[in-house]
Amino acid sequence: MSRTMNEREKLRKFRELDDAFAQALRELDGGSRRSEQASEDHKRSDFEDRLQGLMREYALSQRCVHEMLSTLVEYKKIS
Repeated sequence: MSRTMNEREKLRKFRELDDAFAQALRELDGGSRRSEQASEDHKRSDFEDRLQGLMREYALSQRCVHEMLSTLVEYKKIS
């Protein structure tokens, strides 16, 4: 039963990370394309900061995040 709970917890954390990542991408992409470069750089920096924070919070390596993103792209969840 402990293993089942552990797997559920991992799945829950993955979903939270996936949701947060998707939201960050929407915010980054949803910004006005007519805005200045400085605004885009700021959003990109905010996105990177948020992603790094999530990686620290969930103890995820760059490799782990890369694998997750590759899987999402493979299943066409993101482009």
